[in-house]
Amino acid sequence: MAAHTLFMSTSARLRDRRVNLERRATASRAVRTSLVSLAGLIGGPATNQSGDEVGRVVDVVARLYGTDSYPPVTGLILRIGRRHTFLPAHAVGKVHAGHVRLRTARVDLRDFVRRPGEVLLAKDVLDHQLVDVDGVQVTRAADLYLAPLVDQVVLVGVDVSLPTLLRRLGPRRWQARPTPERVLDWQAVAPFAEQATEGPAEVRLRASRTALHRLRPADLADILEDLGRAERQQLLGWLEPEQAADALEEMEPAELQNLLREAQPEHAARLVDEMEPDEATDALRDLTREEREALLTRMPKGEAAELRRLLTHREGTAGGAMTTLLITARPDETVAEVRGRLAEQHEHRTEIDAVAVVDGADRVLCDIPLFDVAVAEDTTPISDLVTWRAQFGPPDTVGADTSLAEAADQLVAARASSLLVVDDSDRPLGRILADDLLDAMLPERGRLHFRRFLQ
Repeated sequence: MAAHTLFMSTSARLRDRRVNLERRATASRAVRTSLVSLAGLIGGPATNQSGDEVGRVVDVVARLYGTDSYPPVTGLILRIGRRHTFLPAHAVGKVHAGHVRLRTARVDLRDFVRRPGEVLLAKDVLDHQLVDVDGVQVTRAADLYLAPLVDQVVLVGVDVSLPTLLRRLGPRRWQARPTPERVLDWQAVAPFAEQATEGPAEVRLRASRTALHRLRPADLADILEDLGRAERQQLLGWLEPEQAADALEEMEPAELQNLLREAQPEHAARLVDEMEPDEATDALRDLTREEREALLTRMPKGEAAELRRLLTHREGTAGGAMTTLLITARPDETVAEVRGRLAEQHEHRTEIDAVAVVDGADRVLCDIPLFDVAVAEDTTPISDLVTWRAQFGPPDTVGADTSLAEAADQLVAARASSLLVVDDSDRPLGRILADDLLDAMLPERGRLHFRRFLQ
């Protein structure tokens, strides 16, 4: 059943990928005759109305982080003599392959000053890393394509192919020739521009999240692992802390270790604080004592104390791999009351699969699977569920010092998806999940990158 589900999920993703590619191809054919290669435009002449050369194109300025689906070109940077000057878009008459025709003979020779949200396409985007969101991969912009749209020129796509890089090394007449059959639609990419951080935060985030919010944590983890240091720190800055933490939990330990060391301590501490306790503990274990303390001292005192307590448990034991996120209940409560607490923890739903029932001394009486809670009537006392579960024997628990191998054997014997970890007085300390056991016992397997293999 699991293999069938995985196959169906993978097939659906490949089908969606094919649909997206077909849509891109259709869009490319529609604008094929009007595409202008940025690489071919750079260094090309800018001529006046009489056809006389006024200067040479140094770069193209676009409002990359705005509300437009396709970033509009706001102007050109021209080299006139020894000066670099800015020509606003309204002064540009026509952008051709390899050259620009100006609308006016008058050129303002004032120096260019970047405005919020503006990016130099050749300097900041061309040959830089970007994320192909539909393909879920990191790639590099070999060329950018411009096209006229109504009364303005816009950035419509990016070419990521190796032949385009070779084209740019060829004669000038080849450089200006676009290859639209290899273009990615601009709406399907998330760029990283060195100077893009000058724009207002809400503008940058609106553009970036539009493309990135639909990626799963595992996909974001793959992307973070493939990005360069500066780009992945910029991506982390774009994401909400909760979304970033979910991605960090999916990263390979060595890559996560490097990422936390690269980040500013305040930001790294916040990310670790947002991670699930067991995942955060694993991340902190891989750092040096000095690095670990630098992060813990920047966290809220309560969360830091909890992680310090988890770090006291030896690696390779149930206590070292457990999560402290628990939902507990008393026998005199109703199912409706417990469901209310579960609803408050919806963001941690992957970490909760049962409810631990405890007595007045906080000793474990029963561990009720969520299915039993889900099918019970709202008014049912928890004590009734405890009585019903008693027929299956006492709850399955392990001590904090229990080895992971022993815990795994007990988990298989119990046919459960998790085990409660208790102290010497049977008070619950945490819960060890089946996937945590796999992660701890099979570290050499790594994550299975089905997406990359199938591509």
